[in-house]
Amino acid sequence: MKKTLILVIITLTSNLVEAQFIKEKSINAQIGYGISVPYNSIDEVADDGFYAQGELVLKVTSWFELRPYAGFILTSSNGEDLNGNPTNEKAESKALLLGGKARVRAPIPWVAPYVEIGNGTSIGKFETFAAFDDIDKSGIIYHIPFSFGLELGKNNNVDLGFTYYFQPSVEQFAGAFAVGITFPL
Repeated sequence: MKKTLILVIITLTSNLVEAQFIKEKSINAQIGYGISVPYNSIDEVADDGFYAQGELVLKVTSWFELRPYAGFILTSSNGEDLNGNPTNEKAESKALLLGGKARVRAPIPWVAPYVEIGNGTSIGKFETFAAFDDIDKSGIIYHIPFSFGLELGKNNNVDLGFTYYFQPSVEQFAGAFAVGITFPL
């Protein structure tokens, strides 16, 4: 009987205990040079454009962060490959990007390398025309974000990195070289 009473008291009081695992919250705003590339390109096509994104940074520890994000990428074809030669291949993205990422970083002041991966969705219009693909799709698709780069500054509040969104259902990836600034909340 005593053991049952102790077990009931522990169960009832454990609901009152709340653990706060988020140490800090901040906002990260990024802007950059966007690209989109088909998976199966023969002519080495990379279409360029504009990229912007905002992230809510939830710092769990000094080396691990959770980052829900919303952003967009706009790329268009200029009819040329990377060498300036005319081509019919293209990979265009005009999409809203939503999802979440986890970032692992070296907790070093001034220069902290990082890598992040997650899962998300792209909402928009996608065109991939390459040697083995002819895709023209509008709507919602999933993507896998992957990023790496450096956090710079005394408090690591400047972000310089490469970010990619692999979109298997349209046989292309979109990405960017981006610069970001983090503002504490």
